[in-house]
Amino acid sequence: MSIWDTFTGRSSTKQQSASPQSPPPQDSYQQAPFDATSVQDVSSFLGSGQQTTFDPAALHPLAGLNQDTLDYLSLEDTQLSDLPGGRSALPSRGFSDDLCYGTGVTYLAALSTGGAWGLAEGLSRTPASAPPKLRLNSVLNAVTRRGPFLGNSAAAIALTYNCFNSTIDYYRGKHDAANSLTAGALSGMLFKSTKGIRPMLTSGAMVATAAGVWTIARKALF
Repeated sequence: MSIWDTFTGRSSTKQQSASPQSPPPQDSYQQAPFDATSVQDVSSFLGSGQQTTFDPAALHPLAGLNQDTLDYLSLEDTQLSDLPGGRSALPSRGFSDDLCYGTGVTYLAALSTGGAWGLAEGLSRTPASAPPKLRLNSVLNAVTRRGPFLGNSAAAIALTYNCFNSTIDYYRGKHDAANSLTAGALSGMLFKSTKGIRPMLTSGAMVATAAGVWTIARKALF
């Protein structure tokens, strides 16, 4: 024993227990080989005997649902509107189709017309001797000014027109020229309602005239 062990009280020898180590337990289970010929269907290995643990039919996403009670499975999405006089250039299922198709087609047509107007205006305002970059800049400015203005204005009028037209059709139970003219006059007057009485009447007359022309063309062509 060293002097340091004497002062610290630590023993220089350590007692170790010499206990014998027992051997690890051995697993005596052996898995039986799988016989593929004994399997007939899925239910044969999902359970034992006649009572199976899982029902294979319950694993289907629509298991337990009665098709007769599900309304969304029997909806007729392709059924067209049966409103008298409501036939138009494109097949329509009602207000939503008229609103989307009417507003979209009107916006694209007015945007194209405004772009052509701006192109002609930009070319006419620039002298022929001007540099190409100056002419291009003038054309782009005119196109971006006229095209979106005319397209947005026409789309707003078409949106209001379809709302008024569908509302009048619903309460009258039919669609005719009087509905289109009334809806055109109301939508035109609403579009210029902040400019005064005279601009309101002028805008209402212009939109009603356009609606009348469309009504005549639709009857003649469709």
